[in-house]
Amino acid sequence: MKAKIHPVYNEVTVTCSCGNTFQSYSTKKSVKVEVCSACHPFYTGKQKSFNTKEGQVEKFRQRYGLNK
Repeated sequence: MKAKIHPVYNEVTVTCSCGNTFQSYSTKKSVKVEVCSACHPFYTGKQKSFNTKEGQVEKFRQRYGLNK
């Protein structure tokens, strides 16, 4: 890296709107986020994956009669 052209990279505390905090690195002094892994429905188990019905490959095989 060239000297004196890059911003300072500091350890910061990331604060979520739910109150959760964790350490990370950034060029900013502090970071505030709206959603984190502690409050997002996908990570907390309140929301399931979008592919819960059937796999796309299985649907294709059934549609074109390629099941063996």
